[in-house]
Amino acid sequence: MSKKIDRRAVIGGLATGTAAAAVSAPAYAQGKRRLKMVTTWPKNFPGLGTAPENIAKRVSAMTDGQIEIKIYAAGELVGAFESFDAVSTGTADMYNGAEYYWQGKSTAFNFFTAVPFGMTAQELNAWIDFGGGRRLWEELSAKFNVIAFQSANTGVQMGGWFNKEITSLDGFKGLKIRMPGLGGEVMRRLGAAAVALPGGEIFPSMKSGAIDASEWVGPWNDLAFGFHQVAEYYYCPGFHEPGAGLSTGVNLDVWNSLSKSQQEIIRNACAAENASTTSEYNYKNASALDTLVKKHNVKVRSFSPEIMQALKQTSDKVLAEAAAKDPFTAKVFESFKASLANSMAWGARSEEPYTLARRQV
Repeated sequence: MSKKIDRRAVIGGLATGTAAAAVSAPAYAQGKRRLKMVTTWPKNFPGLGTAPENIAKRVSAMTDGQIEIKIYAAGELVGAFESFDAVSTGTADMYNGAEYYWQGKSTAFNFFTAVPFGMTAQELNAWIDFGGGRRLWEELSAKFNVIAFQSANTGVQMGGWFNKEITSLDGFKGLKIRMPGLGGEVMRRLGAAAVALPGGEIFPSMKSGAIDASEWVGPWNDLAFGFHQVAEYYYCPGFHEPGAGLSTGVNLDVWNSLSKSQQEIIRNACAAENASTTSEYNYKNASALDTLVKKHNVKVRSFSPEIMQALKQTSDKVLAEAAAKDPFTAKVFESFKASLANSMAWGARSEEPYTLARRQV
């Protein structure tokens, strides 16, 4: 026996259900957001430039397209080193870069990218995620209306490209080298003229003779820029950046306007890319170094023990002086040192002896 269907009741029920769904829907589904991210990197540059693109894709996928992030490479909207100010003032919503580029704002920013003889990628993750670094970073960034997250790491970098062999400390005297951050200050103390240049300006500066040497990242990125065409000697290790953490910053007003679920999505997108790039650099650096040596006849050299000792001693002085500039930087430095000591104590009983044993057997 059939029952007559009340059309008006069905329509009313559908309307009620739709309204209820709208009320219960996640906040991010109630309106699309279009955010602008400025970066310090050349467009689509391997690793550095593709990481922000990947973050944007992750966020779009996890929000079903409700949050779209448009990426602007260095120079497209603002200059590379203007990215932080653009986000701080609200000209842009987000940035992707290296925190030590903002050291003019506070010396403490250096510790959230890399400092000479500092942390490896794993050690930096440990400090920021579990050793108190996250709280200090948020406190620092909030002073400039920003919140920032780790979103990539290059791993241990190379020491740089040189147009001559560096056989002694005298080799640094008068050397014009591109090296940002506190590593650049170490170079100055040893007699070099260190400058900070955006990545896209390094090759022409090397080619023209404006600089004699430059660090950048490692084989994968250095091969992409073609540095082997303008310098013959490739030195290791990268004492200045043993695990360069790269970051994504968000304007704090924009961040606070997001729902909790949106914030968590951005956090997780950055964390996922941070883990992914570390693995990517580890794999692709090895392949690229093989190409540089076998195909392009690059001469790979290691800094001598004498040079490494001088670099370490000078780095210790530079870090101590940096920490003494203001109470907050001192607090960051103490936290950094404590976490590094903790990681090194464990590493001395784990990865270090294992790696040595693996090479010897």
